[in-house]
Amino acid sequence: MLAMNYRGPFRVRAEQKPEPEILHPEDAIVRVLRSCICGSDLHLYHGLVPDTRVGSTFGHEFIGIVETVGSGVQKLKTGDKVLVPFNIACGKCAFCKQELFGNCHESNPEATAVGGIYGYSHTAGGFDGGQAEYVRVPYADVGPVVIPEDMHPDDAVLLTDVVPTGYQAAEMGGIKKGDTVVVFGAGPVGIMAAKCAWLFGAGRVIIIDHLEYRLDFARNYAQCEAYNFRSMEDPVLFLKKTTDWFGADVCIDAVGGDAAGNAMQTITGRKMMLQAGSATALHWAINSVKKGGIVSIVGVYGPTDNLIPIGNVVNKGITIRANQASVKRLLPRLIEHIRSGYIDPKAIISHRIPLEEVADAYHMFSAKLDNCIKPILIPPSARQ
Repeated sequence: MLAMNYRGPFRVRAEQKPEPEILHPEDAIVRVLRSCICGSDLHLYHGLVPDTRVGSTFGHEFIGIVETVGSGVQKLKTGDKVLVPFNIACGKCAFCKQELFGNCHESNPEATAVGGIYGYSHTAGGFDGGQAEYVRVPYADVGPVVIPEDMHPDDAVLLTDVVPTGYQAAEMGGIKKGDTVVVFGAGPVGIMAAKCAWLFGAGRVIIIDHLEYRLDFARNYAQCEAYNFRSMEDPVLFLKKTTDWFGADVCIDAVGGDAAGNAMQTITGRKMMLQAGSATALHWAINSVKKGGIVSIVGVYGPTDNLIPIGNVVNKGITIRANQASVKRLLPRLIEHIRSGYIDPKAIISHRIPLEEVADAYHMFSAKLDNCIKPILIPPSARQ
């Protein structure tokens, strides 16, 4: 089969790999119809996530058709068209029973902090991902959801990560009616977090980034204020001033370890890798939120340490909430929001690219070329 193959930082290619096989009675094999390149895939591409091994296939956002199921699978059958949440979850452990599917205690043998994730290094279990023609799906009775007949496949593929992560970012902010919400990062997740903040009653939503084309898109899609931090002497001072010197009620870090905007953080976190990525956005979130406010973190940071102003967290009485999105928990609500017209996920897709051109797709998305917001990959078998 054709699959994306990681060859080292900034080097990926489309190559032939063996098709996956059923390894456990609860497995399924899914033929991929669409997969996405996620902003967090760029952390892998840039070499920021430990134990990202040569030969890995990335891709934790995909939909497809069930080709084969193991003998223990009861809820799926061959031919079902499914969306597959990025969380690999057993459904039985103490954390899955709390619907913390991103924190499954059984699916990741390589770490205790996070559950398994498709195509996201051996720190997340070493599972191959969906930027391929076929993918093995463990715990097939738990994660995959049959796509409703009235749902567009482009909407479905974005329900595997982007929409739930953006929605949960807003949810974790504990937004109250009339709150001012600031989102750092105008990538797909940040844009979706800004859009979803209105659903929780926000009175004002601000998004901060440094790329004008993304800011323009955010203004139109999320109907929010959007500002370029390159035009500011100090983003924290700007946000304090625009909130009557109180600070925002809620700040959301939707950037993670690839953040720009601070030379020391960039050098130590992205160049020398002395910390787990650049924590610039998290600094700004902590320092921009009001006393007693909430900081919600969905941006990806690699293990293990980051330089952050923990003293300000204590002295300001800030609540920090963070997690991988529990996709399966959120899907029923998000499907209804799409049907009701409150969210239009497919509108953020800017590029549809053949899987054969995955190297060019990663370069374009990483270098922010051609006004790229969200690229999806179409395998050759899905185009026939």
